[in-house]
Amino acid sequence: MSRSRQPPLVTGISPNEGISWTKVTIRGENLGTGPTDLIGLTICGHNCLLTAEWMSASKIVCRVGQAKNDKGDIIVTTKSGGRGTSTVSFKLLKPEKIGILDQSAVWVDEMNYYDTRTDRNKGIPPLSLRPANPLGIEIDKGRFPQKDLEALFPGMSADFTSENFSAAWYLIENHSTTSFDQLKMAVMNLKKQANKKNEGSLAYVKGGLSTFFEAQDALSAIHQKLEADGTEKVEGSMTQKLENVLNRASNTADTLFQEVLGRKDKADSTRNALNVLQRFKFLFNLPLNIERNIQKGDYDVVINDYEKAKSLFGKTEVQVFKKYYAEVETRIEALRELLLNKLLETPSTLHDQKRYIRYLSDLHASGDPAWQCIGAQHKWILQLMHNCKESYVKDQKGNSLLHSPMLDLDSDVRPSPLGHLSQTASLKRGSSFHSGHDDTWHCKAPQQVAFVEKLTKLVVIQLPNFWKLWISYVNGSLFSETAEKSGQMERSKKNARQRQNDFKKMIQEVMQSLAKLIRGALLPFSLREGELRQYGGWEMKSELSGQWLTHVIQTVRLSYESLTALEIPNDMLHIIQDLILDLRVHCIMVTLQHTAEDVKRLAEKEDWVVDNEGLTSLPSQFEQCIVHSLQSLKSVLDCKPGEASVFQQQKTQEDVCQLSIGIMQVFIDCLEQLSTKPDCDADTTHLSADVSSPDLFGSIHEDSSLSSEKKLLIVLSNCCYLERHTFINVAEHFEKHSFQGVEKITQISMESLKELDQRLFEIYIELKADPIVGSLEPGIYAGYFDWKDCLIPTGVRNYLKEALVNIIAVHAEVFTISKELVPRVLSRLVESVAEELSRLMQCVSSFSKNGALQARLEICALRDAVAVYLTPESNSSFKQALEALPQLLSGADKKLLEELLNKFKSSMHLQLTCFQASSAMMKT
Repeated sequence: MSRSRQPPLVTGISPNEGISWTKVTIRGENLGTGPTDLIGLTICGHNCLLTAEWMSASKIVCRVGQAKNDKGDIIVTTKSGGRGTSTVSFKLLKPEKIGILDQSAVWVDEMNYYDTRTDRNKGIPPLSLRPANPLGIEIDKGRFPQKDLEALFPGMSADFTSENFSAAWYLIENHSTTSFDQLKMAVMNLKKQANKKNEGSLAYVKGGLSTFFEAQDALSAIHQKLEADGTEKVEGSMTQKLENVLNRASNTADTLFQEVLGRKDKADSTRNALNVLQRFKFLFNLPLNIERNIQKGDYDVVINDYEKAKSLFGKTEVQVFKKYYAEVETRIEALRELLLNKLLETPSTLHDQKRYIRYLSDLHASGDPAWQCIGAQHKWILQLMHNCKESYVKDQKGNSLLHSPMLDLDSDVRPSPLGHLSQTASLKRGSSFHSGHDDTWHCKAPQQVAFVEKLTKLVVIQLPNFWKLWISYVNGSLFSETAEKSGQMERSKKNARQRQNDFKKMIQEVMQSLAKLIRGALLPFSLREGELRQYGGWEMKSELSGQWLTHVIQTVRLSYESLTALEIPNDMLHIIQDLILDLRVHCIMVTLQHTAEDVKRLAEKEDWVVDNEGLTSLPSQFEQCIVHSLQSLKSVLDCKPGEASVFQQQKTQEDVCQLSIGIMQVFIDCLEQLSTKPDCDADTTHLSADVSSPDLFGSIHEDSSLSSEKKLLIVLSNCCYLERHTFINVAEHFEKHSFQGVEKITQISMESLKELDQRLFEIYIELKADPIVGSLEPGIYAGYFDWKDCLIPTGVRNYLKEALVNIIAVHAEVFTISKELVPRVLSRLVESVAEELSRLMQCVSSFSKNGALQARLEICALRDAVAVYLTPESNSSFKQALEALPQLLSGADKKLLEELLNKFKSSMHLQLTCFQASSAMMKT
């Protein structure tokens, strides 16, 4: 593991020698980043961390303990830099032995003083008076680290009084540089000491033999003296007397030294108390320090001090230490509760949550704080979602739109990805709108749309932290190195594996709430009654338009993409995909319904202005309306990654097909309504408002009020164009946008259009043919004309000319509206006239010669005049009419007939020119 800092380096110590408990100042480089970073400090092999006070990265103050070595290095260990080195050493001095009556200017540590008379120091055994140098040669401390020696001789010791004494360890540690000759001398010294021990008590007696003899002589002299004096018998036992004298001498000595010994004992007690206070001031000050650090928020310092106190005094048997350590535990328990409350507080950042969980794990808090935090965050997110809904429902019911966000339909009004709304254009049928400057269209969003914006933004902001907290819980990154060493991380990972299903249910509950809240606002019909009470409550005054639904779909899609980026499993997000699919289907249905309404209003925008092709703007407006509607659905119909086609369900296909057919039928009904609208209802206020067209007023007829016959012709012309072009184009647009059942839509629409076209055509023919046909019979028999008794024909009579003029008038009317309708209308009109003429001829009982010639002249004149519009039906009628006449037998009659026909054509040449132009047009 790489470290960010260099290892500590000790370059100076002041003072550089002294006795135990001497206060020293250590200076150097990289001595730690703070009190919590300092984890080790040894001087001459003794751990001085307990008394260490970190001052800065270059200064530490501590007291030297009772070290094993007389001289050694100063080693500093930190978390950031690891174990350090030293360029200086400290020399530990042995304190002078000061007697009990000797004066001293300082407190004397008498822990190592052993009084064989009073045995006042019971803690040190007589073995501590062993010789410091058993080999009797000079000691030369080596440079071998203590840890390396411990690893080399596991379970052994360099103390020669220990049961596990290792001679090799002792020699390496104290005589690593000693010469071989000196070692030989040491062996000789050991042999001499062994020989002395082998002599035992005999050698001891030999050494002090003269002393024994002197003592024996003294005792013998005393005994003889006593027997000679005879005092033993007079005053009692001399031994008893001597004992009394000795007791009085002892009491007198005790009296003399009682005050001195009392002061000595009091001084010992005081020194011991001060020593304990100084040595263990860390523990005694710890409760107060914990309170101060908690108030400052320095939880790391509290945890570090607690770990230190726990390792030093956690298992102590000293009552005063137990009392203070219990107080520490009380403060730490209060800190655990404080941190847990802060952890469960909402709202909070992910960083704070991780920090509090790490603190609680280092403090060995009971339970599982990380899982408690996950549960609290889950409840809080659900509560936020429901509060969001209640707030918007309340605003809606109170008719308060002050808090509704302003959404710009042409620009992105929010920095978040959820605020983006695709550009849309207003629907202007039959017109275009161009502003003089680039203005943006602002519109106040409905409450439901604003609610979905707010709700999805809330989930997208909160759920990532919730998910990341779970991931950190699973991989153990919530815990510190201390928790990792204590095995808490492994326990946490085990708990996380066991709680995966519980967390999955939490995510699913959030997703279900999100989906149902959106459904309650936009798709209330998709919820059950019980769910509607919980997730609904909206006032559905009017249904949202397709544009707003498209915006909502885009919002939900972006939310889904944001959640997918968190690597949340797809099975947890499946409910959001279902919601998007239902919203897409609903948007298509609503858009098609609104399109049908827009198409229905197209009848109000008919201006009856005919172009060169005999068409008004109505077919173009209808196609533009359909195209605009489909374009607005493009993003809805397109499938994003992971989405299904909106047409995957058969019911959706059928519903869309029916709505599409309904749109076509609505337009056909508009055409029928326009064709049957009375003349008095003609309204010029609905003229096209396309101010960008330069021919707006130039193309309008001077007489803006049209007759019903002209309106019929215009509608018929539009029907023809719709059948040949518009409906086919619309079908292509449907196919382009993946609509299903386009053939069915086209077929039914075409059939309905053809039926309307035929019905309107029959009405127009009836309006035009009936007057002409009705005038034939009165015209034929005008002036009491009789086929049996008539003069020689001199030309075509006026009734036929009038009929032709009327036919020409119809031609002119149709030609003015639509050239393409002329053949169809004239052919049918000629059929009606020919049929009536044939009927009238067949009703005549007999013809005279002149009558037959007159009838043949008029029939042939009419037939030749409208020859370009003859159909098999009209030819058949003319043939039947001629067959009803007697045949011309003489050549003179035939010649006369031809002359009269030529005369008629010559006289009517100008009138009949229109038929010739139509003939040329039909041929081209």
